[in-house]
Amino acid sequence: MSTDVTTNAQDATAVDDRAARTAEVRRFAYRMRHDVLNMGEEQGQGYVGQALGAADMLAAVYANRLRYRADDPHWDGRDRFLLSTGHYAIGLYAALAEAGIVPLEELATYGSDDSRLPMSGMATYTPGMEISGGSLGHGLPIAVGLALGLRHRGSTSRVYNFLSDGELNEGSTWEAAMGAVHHQLGHLTALVDINALQADGPTAGVLSIEPIHDKWAAFGWHVQRVDGNDVDAVVAALDVADAAAPAPQGQPSVILCDTKVGCGVPLLENREKAHFMRIDEHEWQICREQLAENAPEGVQA
Repeated sequence: MSTDVTTNAQDATAVDDRAARTAEVRRFAYRMRHDVLNMGEEQGQGYVGQALGAADMLAAVYANRLRYRADDPHWDGRDRFLLSTGHYAIGLYAALAEAGIVPLEELATYGSDDSRLPMSGMATYTPGMEISGGSLGHGLPIAVGLALGLRHRGSTSRVYNFLSDGELNEGSTWEAAMGAVHHQLGHLTALVDINALQADGPTAGVLSIEPIHDKWAAFGWHVQRVDGNDVDAVVAALDVADAAAPAPQGQPSVILCDTKVGCGVPLLENREKAHFMRIDEHEWQICREQLAENAPEGVQA
């Protein structure tokens, strides 16, 4: 991998062959899912379902969009990716490893004592982890402040904030949404993982978020809603978001992504109590075999 990864907004949207980009994102997402299963087996349980469901979203950002230097995670010119949902860290670790920011072999330490890869994201431990995750609803407020600060410094870096549908139950998220529009943070894109599940049950039963498209639009955001497990749709939505606000001064964008918990592994897609999964020892190999059955072209299953 070259030192300066050329997947920023201008470069990405200039590429005519979107099919080539989406093919690479599919391969990246497949490798991520494989990494997630390997990490999950280290603990025998965890937030594996969310990571599998969000893999296409994360891959679309890291393989197709984000500007970064793998050997210099603190490079000042990087785009910022903020994981608000700290318990999705297992998915982000897979993305960071496939991007070359974290060594692949280090994934075997996931969740272990003294590991740089704790079960919940910690910025002080992990290269490429911009913020620590804990109580939900903090990511977008931080992203707004970060985007505003970058603009004051004259930076052209973009800010991407990954958050969950459950976080839309948090008032702080909507305060930040108002702030982003007030300050016209055109270089801010929010990606919402709508997997319809929270720790206490289905999102619709805990506190309904619909009509979610209309709510974001009413706050003044540029809104798209796509199938978050359709790589073509996610890549296209990121292209549209960046084209809609090509400069730090403008309308912020949000991409609402409907995803399936455990996507890519049918055994886990249909599992009850999927928020925090406990997976039996003999099931991990079944999961890998099911994932390999649908491996994209160019990937050795």
